[in-house]
Amino acid sequence: MTVARAPTLALLVATALVVSACSTPPPPPPRSYVALLPDAAGSLGQVTVTGPRGEQRLTQASQGTLLDGSGAPFAVAPEQLQKDFGAALKASPLLPEQFLLYFESGGAELTAESQKLLVDLVERVRARQSVDISVVGHSDTQGKAETNEVLALQRAQSIARRLGTLGVASAAISVESHGERNLLVPTPDETVEPRNRRVEVTLR
Repeated sequence: MTVARAPTLALLVATALVVSACSTPPPPPPRSYVALLPDAAGSLGQVTVTGPRGEQRLTQASQGTLLDGSGAPFAVAPEQLQKDFGAALKASPLLPEQFLLYFESGGAELTAESQKLLVDLVERVRARQSVDISVVGHSDTQGKAETNEVLALQRAQSIARRLGTLGVASAAISVESHGERNLLVPTPDETVEPRNRRVEVTLR
């Protein structure tokens, strides 16, 4: 069997009992099926299931098909998904979550919009009970590269301190600087670009 899938995809496989519409004959033996679900961000991919008895394509949320490729895709009820895949879904680790915080030019002062986003960030840290938080500082290309390396580090450190004052354990936070490397928006040297003056916070 070959399963081809898109990158943004939650794909689950279970052994389920396919019940006959007729009550007279005994039910067939358990058969495995594939179900397509959105990922943690709500994005939905597509999957093609190829088996010895055919090929089926899933394109809709909560759509399923038999692993052997026979029969048309079918809708799987929420209660059936929970019954078949509930344990697997609970055991699945949360995907990393990233926040971008932007800064005023030449310093470590957050923009007004990013000040508000910081509150949401802390709420997500608490909700996820994150124990691995990466804080990476960046700058634009205005000024010397060495100066920007230091400035980006200061920005990352300022966010780490803010997280600490808001109750996030310092042991969970790692801090580093990328300076003017890894630009979000590629620019020539000596270019002012607000979107490059940022700190990337990744929650795991």
